[in-house]
Amino acid sequence: KDGSLYDAANNTLTDYRDGQIYRTTSIGIQTWMAENLNYVYLQPTAELDSSSFCYNDSVSYCEKYGRLYLWSAAMDSVGTWSANGMGCGYGKTCSPAYPVRGVCPEGWHLPIYDEWMILFANVGGASTAAAVLKTQMGWKNGNGSSDAFGFSALPAGYFGDGGFFHEGQGGYFW
Repeated sequence: KDGSLYDAANNTLTDYRDGQIYRTTSIGIQTWMAENLNYVYLQPTAELDSSSFCYNDSVSYCEKYGRLYLWSAAMDSVGTWSANGMGCGYGKTCSPAYPVRGVCPEGWHLPIYDEWMILFANVGGASTAAAVLKTQMGWKNGNGSSDAFGFSALPAGYFGDGGFFHEGQGGYFW
């Protein structure tokens, strides 16, 4: 975390690129964003004019859920913020050094598998993680979540195969 962006006392992160302020939460020794990133990453692809999207192409969904990112955007395959994820994208083999900043704010990175496993261990295990990490509202098929750790996972759905899927039903993380 970059000290000029992360305010531990107020559990916030300010993204200098666009001035957006995000809530954060500390769980064990890890600090996580407690909101989905909403940075507009407009790098075009061969078929699309952007690499990040609002669900159903509606700004109101970005305000609610943050943006949805293609793998190439998550990794910052064009190298806008770091050369580490350059060339990574759908159907491409790449071997970045971890951690990968990707589209994340300065001082932050995409979590790796081991970091997810540490998070799950700190909240009682993978089998109970969803119940304690999800928001209490917004899930279509009931919830049963306590959001006990302030992680606030949202059912933002995903973009893939030319469409938007599972809003209100699932949260997907790179």
